[in-house]
Amino acid sequence: MEITLLQGLLITIAVMIISIDNALEGFFLFRPIIVAPLVGAILGDVKTGLMAGGLVELAFAGVTPVGGVVPPNAIMGAVMTVVLAKTTGQSVQAAFTLAYPFALLMQYLNSLEYTVYSVFNKPAEKYAAKGNVHGLNKLCGLGILFNSLLYGLVCFLSVYALQEPMSNLVNMMPAFLTNGLSVAGGIIPAVGFAMLLRVMLKPKYVPYLIAGFLFATYINISNIMPVALMGLAFGLVAYFKEDKEEGADNNEEGI
Repeated sequence: MEITLLQGLLITIAVMIISIDNALEGFFLFRPIIVAPLVGAILGDVKTGLMAGGLVELAFAGVTPVGGVVPPNAIMGAVMTVVLAKTTGQSVQAAFTLAYPFALLMQYLNSLEYTVYSVFNKPAEKYAAKGNVHGLNKLCGLGILFNSLLYGLVCFLSVYALQEPMSNLVNMMPAFLTNGLSVAGGIIPAVGFAMLLRVMLKPKYVPYLIAGFLFATYINISNIMPVALMGLAFGLVAYFKEDKEEGADNNEEGI
């Protein structure tokens, strides 16, 4: 499949809007589970978008920026996973490993971008000293605008302008290499989920993990909706249980 100019522009505009939400963290549109299906819809293949979204979301589940550390960019990873799956005909797993360098590229560009933002420090200090809220808002807006334009440029070049060289490169790869990429693409999400569990998993949640694993592995189901509903049920049980315990503790303190 060849991506048209219109599709390239639509994806670029969508990514620019998503990058603004990423900076503001307003609606969490920047998560791969949302980005990839949106790109898939623009390319006319929502199914591939959903598969890519779930795969990339798991891979980046335990990755988050801390302090000045900039992790690989999940937005470009999700976008290029769908794009490469469509343009090269590879599986979503193989496309994800091929898309990972684009996530790293955006990571490096974001690091450079944040370094450039240091020129805003002095004017920001002056505005703060004078209590000029409008000036501070202007500086923040300029930073977000520049970030959006950077995303748009990288996205358009990656999605549309360079699609032919990328397709030629993938077509030149031997079968053993593409098979290896598919295997690696299936393993990386497990690593990402393990990173998340390392931080979040507590002993009291282990029974839920075991129950969910047994349900998903040994019960024959045609789709993951029952697993999602079971997860929702477990989440509600834990929420109401903790809410009840918190209420009991508050009552004891009141007495």
